[in-house]
Amino acid sequence: MISAQDFCDLLADRGFTLASGVPCSHFGGPIAHLSTQPGRYVPAPNEGSALAVAAGAALGGQRAYVMLQNSGLGNLINPLTSLVMTYQLPILTFTSLRGWPDPATDEPQHAVMGPATPGLLDSLDTPHHTLYAQDGVEEFSAVLEKAEKDLAEQRAPFVLVERGAIGKATAANDPHTDGLPAAEAIRLVTAAAPQAAVVATTGFTGRDTFAVADSPQTFYMQGSMGHASSIGLGIALTHPERTVVVLDGDGALLMHLGALSMIGSEAPANLIHVVLDNRVHESTGGQATTSATTSFSDMAIAAGYASAVVCDREGEVQAAVARAQASSGPHLVCIKTLPRTGTIPPRATNALSTLDIRDRFQSNLQQ
Repeated sequence: MISAQDFCDLLADRGFTLASGVPCSHFGGPIAHLSTQPGRYVPAPNEGSALAVAAGAALGGQRAYVMLQNSGLGNLINPLTSLVMTYQLPILTFTSLRGWPDPATDEPQHAVMGPATPGLLDSLDTPHHTLYAQDGVEEFSAVLEKAEKDLAEQRAPFVLVERGAIGKATAANDPHTDGLPAAEAIRLVTAAAPQAAVVATTGFTGRDTFAVADSPQTFYMQGSMGHASSIGLGIALTHPERTVVVLDGDGALLMHLGALSMIGSEAPANLIHVVLDNRVHESTGGQATTSATTSFSDMAIAAGYASAVVCDREGEVQAAVARAQASSGPHLVCIKTLPRTGTIPPRATNALSTLDIRDRFQSNLQQ
């Protein structure tokens, strides 16, 4: 293992002055370290945007690198193949190896991409090197030396990072004390809409939902970050007789923000889109999102939602969900929530397989 500071310093010594990415726990240390230095790290809403930021920096004459979780590698493929490789921009990308080498040791959403990651890069003729958990500064320097040769040939190499290869660091987030505990917000919403079909986004939101409001009418979305609202739209359109509640997160919504416009255009009368906004990517280590400078309610109205409100108190949440059920939607309810403390509940998939979740949810929808 190398320290987060050594990781960042060795890259800085080689002239890499800018980084971007989407958080993964493997890179929690470097992101936290860079966040203490303004201008060093750009928090991107999705992996493709992070690579495009680095591409822009490369066009501007700077050396940039990207950090991401391999579960989001698919988001990166389009700008990798049609931008970076097409224009031969020398960009270095670090990708975690979730679900590798044995997918059974990780969450189910990594079972496909984990083993496929090296082969996927091979299929694109993209050079890649691996940083292992036992590697130190000397080994990382050797990996960077190999990557430098690829960069010199105007290629875009990847460094695949094994779990535990990079140390931790403390994130420099501004704490906030306004809002409700996330689990309490979820309990209030589900209690106020007891007959609704519920889609719970990936990460701690799904865990909290399983702990406080588990039901066959809940679909726990493992992985596919950013797509909970789109899944909810598909369900709402096929079951217009049923209220559909999406439990989304600020980081997840930001990842595919265009879904707001799609939902507003389709205008499903039965959709209630709840956003739990705690301003951080909590399940990957508490790295800040950009929601502090974003008004989700204004965006929803601009995208065509019938209503949008912001809540941070119990009574406000209950009233907002009641109003949403009494009128045609789509409706957005943004709930300010607090960073979680204490023990995090287990995943739904600790008790149910993904197929169990699918089957019982589909069965409930047909009732």
